[in-house]
Amino acid sequence: MSGQQGAVPDTGGIRLFNFSDPKIKTLHITWFAFFLTFVVWFSHAPMLAFIKEAFDLTTPQIKALLILNVALTIPARIVIGMLVDKYGPRITFSCLLFISAFTCMGFAFASSYEQLALFRFLLGFTGAGFVIGIRMVGEWFPAKQVGIAEGIYGGWGNFGSAAAAMTLPTLAYLYGGDDGWRYAIATTGVVIGLYSFVYYANARNTPKGSTYFKPKKAGGLEVTSRGDFFFYLLMNVPMYIALGVLAWKLSPSGVGLFTEQTMQICWVVLAVLMVFQISQIWSVNKENLTKGVPELEKYRFKNVAILDVAYFVTFGSELAVVSMLPLFFLDTFEGLDPVKAGLLASGFAFMNLVARPTGGYLSDRIGRRNSLMLLIGGLAIGYFVLSQITGAWAIPLAVIATMCCSFFVQAGEGAVFAIVPLVKRRMTGQIAGMAGAYGNVGAVTYLTVLSFVDYSTFFMVIGCSALVIFIAAFFLDEPRGQIAEVMEDGTVHMIDVS
Repeated sequence: MSGQQGAVPDTGGIRLFNFSDPKIKTLHITWFAFFLTFVVWFSHAPMLAFIKEAFDLTTPQIKALLILNVALTIPARIVIGMLVDKYGPRITFSCLLFISAFTCMGFAFASSYEQLALFRFLLGFTGAGFVIGIRMVGEWFPAKQVGIAEGIYGGWGNFGSAAAAMTLPTLAYLYGGDDGWRYAIATTGVVIGLYSFVYYANARNTPKGSTYFKPKKAGGLEVTSRGDFFFYLLMNVPMYIALGVLAWKLSPSGVGLFTEQTMQICWVVLAVLMVFQISQIWSVNKENLTKGVPELEKYRFKNVAILDVAYFVTFGSELAVVSMLPLFFLDTFEGLDPVKAGLLASGFAFMNLVARPTGGYLSDRIGRRNSLMLLIGGLAIGYFVLSQITGAWAIPLAVIATMCCSFFVQAGEGAVFAIVPLVKRRMTGQIAGMAGAYGNVGAVTYLTVLSFVDYSTFFMVIGCSALVIFIAAFFLDEPRGQIAEVMEDGTVHMIDVS
């Protein structure tokens, strides 16, 4: 029996407004849930001027808030991935939305900088909501449509950050007064809290008659060979290094939120957590590694690793470039004011609406590996072109080059998550969580590089790293045939992945 194909036949295309189709309904309610998480997660960005004035914050304190906003998202995506695989996307997403309402309210009505920092840090968990929908959409759509469905989910949901920037300042103005910004942010908290009930009432983990496969144990990915076990341990190291770098950025060497002693305590805690995670991974895989795994259940961890580094260079570079692009335009072209520079840079994020679905569509049509290599290759060329932009360029030409580069970046993200649900169904949440975390690791890495080099070198570094990952993508196994999932009672379910 197929755990998915039998229940949701391939109709030959996605009819986006056919709401009588349960899978289309599921796609829409899920991308909107993701959209709301990004509205809430990035609600502070367009309000920073108001927040700075209300609390009389220094520039280092503002930078600390920005760092705290992404710090928790790295481990949170791993944790959320485990939870969604164990409990299902319906209850996991509903709970995340509901809890996010309270953390959002806490930030909106904070009375001190310390409270602002705490709730901004906690809202990093809201940024992990993306992982949940990847599993949900993967459950509802057949392999031949999963790419474009995941692309629509990711692209339209990711637009929440742009929607926050476009609407919240106006909402704050309409509320009026010194606390208008608070009520604007609080409104997003009310909406996401109410939607948690809407999502719980309407979402279902799988189509009727399908099985929701769960990992045999929680605590880490199951691997199927000793080589993959050590490879998996190695792939966890960059995440801890990125968190260590974030602690350093908050120290006196960076923005000064932490003391030197606090930074060192954070490093010790990260080391302890790493040892604990290794013990959990061993606990999950001990039986597999000592007794062996039936050939039918085996998969290759290298495919997960390639998707991780591919998202490192795609989403990681997007986060980094979106953060610095307004300043890049401002410093490069004379006569631009901050408002115009921000508007010119906003096109990078807007491409998500079409680029991610296009990347997923290409993955469905021309092959998973081919599309990933094509888009990462285009991304590399795009960043090499950006590295050549100088003040002598015409501004429209620079904007066109930026938009073209952003298309390949975000289409590449769509291609990555077109593959994630096809690796190992019962661990899709964890695989998505690890890839998502690597996106944040990429952002930390590239922004750290930017703090030491000029803009041109920064773009060149991204382009060169993309070429390395282009070569790595050549070794990705094209999903073909069927993958097996074995239930606790020994029943074998075969799932089509091609």
